[in-house]
Amino acid sequence: MLIHKKKRVLVLKPRCPEHITATIPTAKAFQYKGATLVAVPHKLDEVRVLRNMGIKAPSPILHYYDWPRNKYTVPNPFFAQTETAAFFTYHPRSYCNSGLGSGKTLSLLWTYDYLRSIGERRRLLVVSTLSTLDRAWGDTIFEHFPHLTFSVLHGSKDKRLKLLNQLVDIYIINHDGLKVIGDAFANRPDVDIVAVDEVSEAARNSQTDRWKSLNEVVNKQPARMKFPPRYCIGLTATPVPNDPTDAWAQCRLITPDTVPPYFNRFKDMVMRQSGPYNWAPREGAMEIVHKVMQPAIRFSREECVDLPPTTYMTREVPLTPEQEKAYKSMQAKLKAEVDAGEVLAVNEAVKIMKLAQIACGSVLDVNGDEVLINCKPRLDETLSIVRESQSKTIVFVPFISALTAVADHLRKHKVRVGVVHGGVGKRDRDVVFSGFQKGHEYDVIVAQPAAMAHGLTLTAASTVVWYGPVNRADIYEQANGRITRPGQRHNTLIVHIEGTPLERKMYTRLRHKQSMQGLLLDMVQGSRDKLVV
Repeated sequence: MLIHKKKRVLVLKPRCPEHITATIPTAKAFQYKGATLVAVPHKLDEVRVLRNMGIKAPSPILHYYDWPRNKYTVPNPFFAQTETAAFFTYHPRSYCNSGLGSGKTLSLLWTYDYLRSIGERRRLLVVSTLSTLDRAWGDTIFEHFPHLTFSVLHGSKDKRLKLLNQLVDIYIINHDGLKVIGDAFANRPDVDIVAVDEVSEAARNSQTDRWKSLNEVVNKQPARMKFPPRYCIGLTATPVPNDPTDAWAQCRLITPDTVPPYFNRFKDMVMRQSGPYNWAPREGAMEIVHKVMQPAIRFSREECVDLPPTTYMTREVPLTPEQEKAYKSMQAKLKAEVDAGEVLAVNEAVKIMKLAQIACGSVLDVNGDEVLINCKPRLDETLSIVRESQSKTIVFVPFISALTAVADHLRKHKVRVGVVHGGVGKRDRDVVFSGFQKGHEYDVIVAQPAAMAHGLTLTAASTVVWYGPVNRADIYEQANGRITRPGQRHNTLIVHIEGTPLERKMYTRLRHKQSMQGLLLDMVQGSRDKLVV
């Protein structure tokens, strides 16, 4: 295969030239030195047809696109980014499962910009997590695509609709915001490409209003749409964060023909029941998931860019007498529940986190409210790590009451702290993120992991401190990815603070991307006299 760039033509020497000319009306056969060659316009439609015929023709984006970017921060697109963008042009419905910091955002925006430039698509809708609307998507568009206009649709319904009525190239909205004005997007024929960021978070349960709103936008075909159906690309580094069944709803949204029409049929394919409430993945379940979540592309972060090495460190901190008392009381209660058969897979994670909560310095009173207990050694250790860090630091705290205590302790010692949790609004979050990443207002962010786990680049920090473990490996991995991203200039350090064997086992499972299921039951098996956690 030859490419005549000046004429934008592919020259092929096929075994059956007539097959190509019969399939592609714009293809022309000609004779050259006794051989029959075929000239095919190097355009996207022709390339897609050739690839469907098994001929791996390269996407025109690789040869005729200028790749707009801020050349001070992105001198050249790296290989994984250009290949990902080319993949998107081949497959209007597809998945990108590349690792954290692999450049998915730029690849998607380059794809849209190219499709827009050739007249195949008009406007892009980005549906993402609340914390990444401005800092990840908005900043990237502003920095690299000055010729494109965009609008972040956040606020009241009236405000969102007013912003939607202003014609721009790219609309950006959060997952739950789409529930408010999803029908307006569904009826817009000019909004013909949709990118669902962190699709595994937004669309792994088809019973939610979030999924239903997405489905209406993605799969409704309004009148006068130039190129139906809508493009839809799902972006996530963790496509099945919990169980293989997480794939079904995502596929029904993006590639509905790859999975059975009913969830239970798919569940029987990938899971087996081992008890009244227990389901476990079948052997080969992930191979089935891989097969149904196609077409897909994935590059690991290591394949995309060289980053400084990351070091993991553990700091052991003893429990205070008050913590030990509360901990032993909870141990006895859990042992009784285990003996009575009341600890099941469906509630085991909740039981585990009660112990982790005590280790972080909070307990629940009789009314179910969190009450702080003395945990000064853990607070002091956090302060020590913050002071030792070579640059800025992010402290992840799973529980609100403990988070407040950590922030207050650091502020008491004159550390400039920004706080992010589920109760902090988008505007205040953006102030914290901007002041931390680009300014000098904050030295430390103290945050709930799930509140800032997706998409953000916070490479001003080189140290992550886990004040206590979480119970989900995907949140742990995404949260650490805030500092291990392109633009990081320092060796990065991830510190686990632990005071109990249970926490140590939780961190081990998190690092190896393992589920917490069975952890508590495994730890008491064979030891009915004492619950060792």
